[in-house]
Amino acid sequence: MNNLQRIIWLASFPKSGNTWLRTFLANYFQPPGSTLDINNLSNFTTGDVRQDLYDRIYGASFHPETPLEWLRVRQRVLRMVAASKPGHHFVKTHCKVMRLEGYDVIPPEYTAAAIYIMRNPFDVAPSYARHMGTDVDAVIEHMKDHLATGRARGGTIEYIGRWDQHIIDWTEMAFGLPLHVIRYEDMLAETKKTYRELFGFLKIKVDKLQLRRAMAATSFKALQRQEKVKGFRERPDTMKQFFTKGKAGAWREDLSPSQVGRIREAFYPTLEKWYPELLEETESFAGAG
Repeated sequence: MNNLQRIIWLASFPKSGNTWLRTFLANYFQPPGSTLDINNLSNFTTGDVRQDLYDRIYGASFHPETPLEWLRVRQRVLRMVAASKPGHHFVKTHCKVMRLEGYDVIPPEYTAAAIYIMRNPFDVAPSYARHMGTDVDAVIEHMKDHLATGRARGGTIEYIGRWDQHIIDWTEMAFGLPLHVIRYEDMLAETKKTYRELFGFLKIKVDKLQLRRAMAATSFKALQRQEKVKGFRERPDTMKQFFTKGKAGAWREDLSPSQVGRIREAFYPTLEKWYPELLEETESFAGAG
């Protein structure tokens, strides 16, 4: 390992639980007796599209016109992020693993490991629609687009691609370096077990008291209360509230049978591998339309 392979990616398709996991890790590693302000998440873990980092490297306000312009600056940003702390540290990304214009979007030379968080696409779609301030049908088409991109607040680019290809790229093609996969649904249903397995991957001995405190501080009710009082600066202007339902299976009320059918058909092979329990239910649900 070279001396700049320090980044542990917290990677996910948008609206899959990345921010929730970041708040948990940040709370767990807080000094005993202190609680994290959700608006200070960047003090613990940074993101790969932070506008201020790109501005600092570029030497002026950075608003890329082309992917190549973004990629060139991105390489220097990620080198700076990797070198910013000794040892390993967490960096959030929604980018897929890909090579573009001769550059790696997720450069292996700065990567130590990755934690990949996935969420079933039936729940992603309505949550993503609320996040983007658009309708579910448009989001489903976006989730099916191999060339789908996003824009951070300042204008930096995220190469996201399709929901299924995002998972395939990270779980099957990501460098051969250490990778740990977490399902959002398991974070909800088996929270303690999921976090213990994560700490096993990170080779960290679990402090039982600190684990209980971090879980309590990052329950959805606790996060909703904190957002109501303090706001959440990562919340896009299109959303009234960032931490909303925090449950699995909301798609049953949020999606029409035809929408369920379109998602099921588009992502069937990946659902069969990662969410086989949903295939039978969604078949009958889609057939109801």
